Amino acid sequence: MVISIRRSRPEEGERLIAIWCRSVDATHDFLSKDYRAELEEQVSAFLPAAPLWVAANEQDEPVGFMLLTEKHMDALFIDPDVRGSGVGKRLVEHALLLAPDLTTNVNEQNEQAIGFYLKLGFRVTGRSEKDDSGRSYPLLHLRYQK
Repeated sequence: MVISIRRSRPEEGERLIAIWCRSVDATHDFLSKDYRAELEEQVSAFLPAAPLWVAANEQDEPVGFMLLTEKHMDALFIDPDVRGSGVGKRLVEHALLLAPDLTTNVNEQNEQAIGFYLKLGFRVTGRSEKDDSGRSYPLLHLRYQK
């Protein structure tokens, strides 16, 4: 699969929200149903206008995206249909070109994501009992180490 990395476009909002929903449903089974719905509402309001980096397929359709704020990767979501094909790795590699001292956070219960980041060279540097919304979903803080 040939993947290009580019900025998101306003007209892709619905597609990006769908990727977020499918990705979360495939990897975040630990979230309560109510919290999952609340997050989707927040994401739906935020994503279409966010300055995202998009992984696009040969047809220039988004198959994954990330949000990068300076040296921190705030979000990385990949369409489950292409997981394991290198899309996430390509987005992380792009982030590392822009921010070699890259950090990110990952839900402690998301073992798939933790394994992915550790395999790419990230190391756990800390832990928070609560997520960014103050909920009891612990976060691991990660930093890329060459």
